[in-house]
Amino acid sequence: MKTHFKTCAAAIALIGATSSAFAAGEATNVIFFLGDGMGPTSVTASRIYKYGETGQLTMESLKRTARIKTYSNDAQTTDSAPSMAAYMTGVKMNNEVISMSADTKAYNGATPYVNSATGDSTCPTSGNGTAVPTLLELSKAAGKAVGAVTTTRITHATPAATYSHICHRDGENDIAAQVVPGSGKFNAALGSGVDVLLGGGSKFFLPTAAGGKRTDGQDLTALLKTAGYTYVNTGTAFKAIDPAATGKLVGLFNKDHLNYELDRAKTANNIDEPSLADMTEKAIKILQKNSKGYFLMVEGGRIDHALHGTNAKRALEDTIAFDDAIKRALGLVDLKNTLIVVTADHDHTMTINGYAHKGNPILGKVTDIKQTTVQGKPVLANAADSKPYTAIVFGNGGGPRKAVRDDLTSVDTTADDYIQEVGINLGSVGNETHGGGDVMLFAGGAGNAGFKGTMVNTKVFSLVKSALGL
Repeated sequence: MKTHFKTCAAAIALIGATSSAFAAGEATNVIFFLGDGMGPTSVTASRIYKYGETGQLTMESLKRTARIKTYSNDAQTTDSAPSMAAYMTGVKMNNEVISMSADTKAYNGATPYVNSATGDSTCPTSGNGTAVPTLLELSKAAGKAVGAVTTTRITHATPAATYSHICHRDGENDIAAQVVPGSGKFNAALGSGVDVLLGGGSKFFLPTAAGGKRTDGQDLTALLKTAGYTYVNTGTAFKAIDPAATGKLVGLFNKDHLNYELDRAKTANNIDEPSLADMTEKAIKILQKNSKGYFLMVEGGRIDHALHGTNAKRALEDTIAFDDAIKRALGLVDLKNTLIVVTADHDHTMTINGYAHKGNPILGKVTDIKQTTVQGKPVLANAADSKPYTAIVFGNGGGPRKAVRDDLTSVDTTADDYIQEVGINLGSVGNETHGGGDVMLFAGGAGNAGFKGTMVNTKVFSLVKSALGL
């Protein structure tokens, strides 16, 4: 009996080894979708908002699912820099640090190694950690085309973690220089350069004399053109780009972050920026011309910003726009050779509240279900002060938290600018914190078999790297 058991165990081990070997290099292409701050509540609330309780987001249609632990090297609750960098490098690092070794410090004592007002870094050039390779850099070294697309500044933490290395995320002038050939700080690991970069943040590419933030006087947009890039800065110019005739493309459509989707999509606002879905489509069409394949990162970055502002409506609208980009991508790629990964870098403190009836507007006030008790407790549509409350609230933030609550009876809580109530008031609007809970991951296509169960974010790096055969 023992011999039989050993034989079976050996057979299972052999099958597992063969299966893993077969999976390595299965994917020619990878599209890594990152919803910044898109915790489980954001996913659920967005589904209900757009499709109802029984509906489905496109990301939820992917075959594999997992839970991801996001803690950083020094914090229970991570910020975006080390969490995205963990996905991209497989290394746990300290908060604020981008794609550097675990011993890298973002602070000189209590002082950050950066001037946040100018975006200039004072990170030591030696003695404070070392750069660690990213999936984008490894893909470039393998001859693949590479790109990053975002609704934030392309120098912001998430996109920056794909192509740059710095001890503090706020050193955005240096981050910009690292992606531009001829800047004097170009990241040599990028080879001939990132092939497609689309997002906002032109102020870190332009000198102060031209209305930018660069104190070194360099016009990085001019250097990009010299390096052979097509450069556009409006949605109209972007729409005219022919992917078949374009090899390298940079689009910077705002001096800062791109507008929230809720505002961008309103014709009356006359905002000349492309949608995330349109940017994703054009990036894919340019990158897929490389016969060796491509690596593309797509970020729905402003989900996070709306959540920090406890403005649920804009957060849900940006989550839907992010999901629409995933849908657009799935219509363009062949999953037989392309791996799609969708996840988030961290959670937020937003939660869904009360015993609302099915069909209750997720941005509205709670209306009770048609019974008087649930688990023996009374179902109440009003709080103890007899005033209504909303289905979505935040654990903390800068929203209303008063000794005497506002009466929401006549308040339109579905309005664009409505700010949800919070449990702990942290001061001005925008101060809501990240949450430390696990986030969701969805995966489909080539090499997706390992994306299951509960895993730490650094494991995702290993799975993507293996799928690409890097």
